[in-house]
Amino acid sequence: MGVTVAGVNQWHASPCRTASATRDSETGEIRVPLALFHVDQPQGTVKLVLSRVQAEHLHATLSRMLTDRPTFPAQ
Repeated sequence: MGVTVAGVNQWHASPCRTASATRDSETGEIRVPLALFHVDQPQGTVKLVLSRVQAEHLHATLSRMLTDRPTFPAQ
């Protein structure tokens, strides 16, 4: 299946509802099962594999994004 640059925007991934993330106790890798979609049609699953450092960076970024409140200019 070929994907054009314009077609990439029609793809997205979401965490699988039926599987949980796991951690490899030897390597520290985090594996997150993802469901892949093209224009909201399921296309399959894949595991996002992150090193411990990558997982820590992603966690920190998501935490900031979830806790930061947008600032609005004073009126």
